[in-house]
Amino acid sequence: MRDQFGIHAAFKTVDTCAAEFAAETPYYYSVFDGENESLPESKGRKKVMVLGSGPIRIGQGVEFDYCSVHATWAFARAGYETIIVNNNPETVSTDFDIADKLYFEPLTPEDVENIVDIEKPDGAVVQFGGQTAIKLTEALMKMGVEILGTKAEDVDAAEDRELFDRILEETGIPRAAGGTVFTAEEAKAVANRLGYPVLVRPSYVLGGQGMQIALSDAEVEEFMAVINRYTQEHPVLVDKYLMGKELEVDAVCDGEDILIPGIMEHVERTGVHSGDSISVYPAHTIADTVKERIAEYSRRLAKALHVKGLINIQFIAISEEVYVIEVNPRSSRTVPYISKVTGIPIVDLATQVILGKKIKELGYEPGLQPNAGHIAIKMPVFSFEKIRGAEISLGPEMKSTGECLGIGRTFDEALYKAFIGAGFDLPKHKQIIITVKDADKGEAISIGRRFAKLGYTIYATRSTAAALNDSGVKARKVNKIHQESPTVMDLLLGHRIDLVIDTPTQGRDKSRDGFLIRRTAIETGVNCLTSLDTANALLTSLEAKENEDALELVDITKIL
Repeated sequence: MRDQFGIHAAFKTVDTCAAEFAAETPYYYSVFDGENESLPESKGRKKVMVLGSGPIRIGQGVEFDYCSVHATWAFARAGYETIIVNNNPETVSTDFDIADKLYFEPLTPEDVENIVDIEKPDGAVVQFGGQTAIKLTEALMKMGVEILGTKAEDVDAAEDRELFDRILEETGIPRAAGGTVFTAEEAKAVANRLGYPVLVRPSYVLGGQGMQIALSDAEVEEFMAVINRYTQEHPVLVDKYLMGKELEVDAVCDGEDILIPGIMEHVERTGVHSGDSISVYPAHTIADTVKERIAEYSRRLAKALHVKGLINIQFIAISEEVYVIEVNPRSSRTVPYISKVTGIPIVDLATQVILGKKIKELGYEPGLQPNAGHIAIKMPVFSFEKIRGAEISLGPEMKSTGECLGIGRTFDEALYKAFIGAGFDLPKHKQIIITVKDADKGEAISIGRRFAKLGYTIYATRSTAAALNDSGVKARKVNKIHQESPTVMDLLLGHRIDLVIDTPTQGRDKSRDGFLIRRTAIETGVNCLTSLDTANALLTSLEAKENEDALELVDITKIL
């Protein structure tokens, strides 16, 4: 279209001097009239284009900005002329002094092509900008731009179900059974063959967008209708849902050897998106045999996918068995976290690997690295109170808008710091509400007993209160919202409740009591947990609170 009508973008310099004097910063935006102010200069250096992640959104943000910036610095140290393409005014990578040139442009094929036409880079790197940058791989190749690092066909192999299944079969790595579909009828057929529950998810998505756990044909139809509102270039995946412990690694591979800084363990069981889970380094509840298996599976996968640079892999551990969930041959949102707490600069190492270095040349022994000597916990932070009407219960689609970090000598100390950082300032009134679905009542009894031991007054809805009292845990019965007073709503509006523990039943009906309880809790400033694993972690933190005076300050600037 541009060639047919002779329309070409020109680039103007962003006025970083507020018109007080002439700006000479290499910081550009596109227009379709006027003279081009971005003129490529021959500096005698190779050019590399680093694709950012675009505007911050749930599932993608400052973590990828960190990766883009550190990669740009590493390329500059290697003697490259660096060009960043990103259009987020809130991130460091859009500071004009990070790269030799910065183009403040949308990350779309058309806009990137305008830059390629002018700059003619020797190569582009897409693995540091998350899913947004990865999606530009094919378009860049059509423009004649070399993709540095992991090749496009290997990125596709990780997303293409049939290709990936073939790789898993060749490498002897198990995964949950599943299939690929395009229509609701195909999805129901696969779901019935596998048996419910199943995980329904589109491929090539950001932050688990559109991913749901389905328990029936009706839910499969509902979820597929949502996914297929837009044309799907890639098939939808339907997998058997496995309940277990989720584990994650970020690693650097040079095509042969792999460097794994550490294994991260999620507190919440599978079914909660990794970005919404409490992540613990080093993994502390799994056996050494499981750690060894994860390291070996990571090595096999990285080698089979010919990874050069970063790779992120998520696993499920059920007892001694380990299954792979998914593989992303790119940076992930946990890269800054694992880099900081282990002291291993994996973005810098990945960049050098992309440029041809080997892990052993960089001074590291391949494989899983020794623990760093402290416990580090990444805690998700949510903004539900700012998103009116949003369902706050956690699931396969990511909802957190930030995170904080707790570091300590012990798990309890690090966990307590992390909860404090996330805003859990308990106790205030030592009163809580517990209302859980029938399947969770057994676990709720243990949780209630621990809260009672800490001196909390427990309120519970009818069936939950009965289960607690029958097991010797004193609980005061309170009515649901649509029943006569006193109700849960009365308690919440009285502003004397510290915490609500509410595990939702399946279904998306916003008229349900559970949804209204959760929304009212958030809107009245009450912490609300929808995972019993998170509730148990919070209890562990509160039980360790008596040692608060023993907390030590960890200077994170001295870790790396």
